[in-house]
Amino acid sequence: MTVTPAQIILHKLSKTLEVVFDNGERFHFPCEYLRVFSPSAEVRGHGVGQEKLVLGKQSVNIVAIEPVGNYAIKPIFDDGHSSGIFSWKTLYELGVNRERNWLAYLERVRNNIDN
Repeated sequence: MTVTPAQIILHKLSKTLEVVFDNGERFHFPCEYLRVFSPSAEVRGHGVGQEKLVLGKQSVNIVAIEPVGNYAIKPIFDDGHSSGIFSWKTLYELGVNRERNWLAYLERVRNNIDN
C-alpha cells in the first residue's frame, strides 16, 4: 500500500509536525522524535550496527521544511541538522510504529547503548 501526505502542518509552538495521509491516518510527530529517528547517515550510519544514539534533543524544533521531489521532505532543525530526507514511506512507518520506536529509544537512553 502506497500512501502520500494530503497535508503536512508544522506547529512551531508545540514543536510538532502533523501529517495527514491520503488514507485518512493522521500522525503528530514531536520534533524530538523526528530528530532522533532521522534517516540521515549521521544518525543511521552507513549500515546495520552503525546507528548513533542522539541525545539532548528535547527542545529541538523544525524551522523549515523543504520538499524533495514528489516523494519526501527534508526538515531543517534548529540545531543545524538538515541531512535527513523523510520519504512518505518513512514518515508513515514512523507514525505507525511511533510508540514502539519511542519505547525502544528510551530503553537505549536508559542503558546508554549506542546501537
